[in-house]
Amino acid sequence: MPIAAAIAGGGRRPPCPRAPPRAAARFSCRCASRPVPRRNVLSTSAVFLFGSKQIALAETTGGTFREYIDTFDGYTFLYPRSWIQVRGAGADIFFRDPFVLDENMSVEISSPSSSKYMTVEDLGPPEKAAERVLQQYLTEFMSTRLGVRRTSDILSASSKVADDGKLYYEVEVNIKSYASNNELAVMPQDRVQRLEWDRRYLSVLGVENKRLYELRLQSPEQVFKEEEGDLRRVMDSFRVIKTA
Repeated sequence: MPIAAAIAGGGRRPPCPRAPPRAAARFSCRCASRPVPRRNVLSTSAVFLFGSKQIALAETTGGTFREYIDTFDGYTFLYPRSWIQVRGAGADIFFRDPFVLDENMSVEISSPSSSKYMTVEDLGPPEKAAERVLQQYLTEFMSTRLGVRRTSDILSASSKVADDGKLYYEVEVNIKSYASNNELAVMPQDRVQRLEWDRRYLSVLGVENKRLYELRLQSPEQVFKEEEGDLRRVMDSFRVIKTA
């Protein structure tokens, strides 16, 4: 359970899109190779009906990113155009690199019935929020396997006021997992732990509609070094928006 759900005491919600019983939601996906004014972004558009939900899709020509807008739940972000949406992942929305499965992103939202956030500062300073984010990751990655050891570091914790005038926290952590393939061996030298994975985790926290929103990015460290620019652009694009 991510921090947005754990801190508010709410559970996970099914991934978007989903059909609310009394309101129609609009979503749009837009491609953009660089920031452009939204009034100039559309070159093609289409509207589809899925049950009671109306989904609007729009694209620019070319570009390496799409823009995802959820006006029902209240958030928007860019994601790499080649990534695919995975349904049933337990997050509000989940995208994954189809070639590097350990590279993915999701959005988690606190329960509307149990959260009354007014600002992200309700979590405390960025450093305190980072500790809670890291602890939540470690809780999720707890293993019952023998011989598993995890090490972790908070790499950065900061705040920023984005172009929408809202305050966001950005948290960056590294987690490594070590394991032995022969933990039941009698001799210590036969129980050597080896690195099984090394990942970078990036979180952006924002508050709107009295709810806590968390954008989560995961990437293997080696991949992160190659694609850091794109991943940070995704981080920078995350915005929370007021819902009706």
